[in-house]
Amino acid sequence: MQDIFKEIKAERIAQDDQWGEQNNNDFIWCTVLGEEYGEVCRASVDIVYGSDHKHATESDLRYELVQLAAVAVAFIECIDRGSR
Repeated sequence: MQDIFKEIKAERIAQDDQWGEQNNNDFIWCTVLGEEYGEVCRASVDIVYGSDHKHATESDLRYELVQLAAVAVAFIECIDRGSR
């Protein structure tokens, strides 16, 4: 489990490097989480059924899950900062 948490932390750092500290309102956070969840679902569907544009792998699905978890952590951090 610790290795997974390290990956999520690394993704959080990459997100901050790309976007800076995010202090969004709840609607924006839920929208971003929804987009990431959609990517998880899309990868899962592509694994099971394939698609015309891409056939996702377990690695793709796992990567999307790490991104989803990192966004959830960012939302929690924003709440804890009192910045939303």
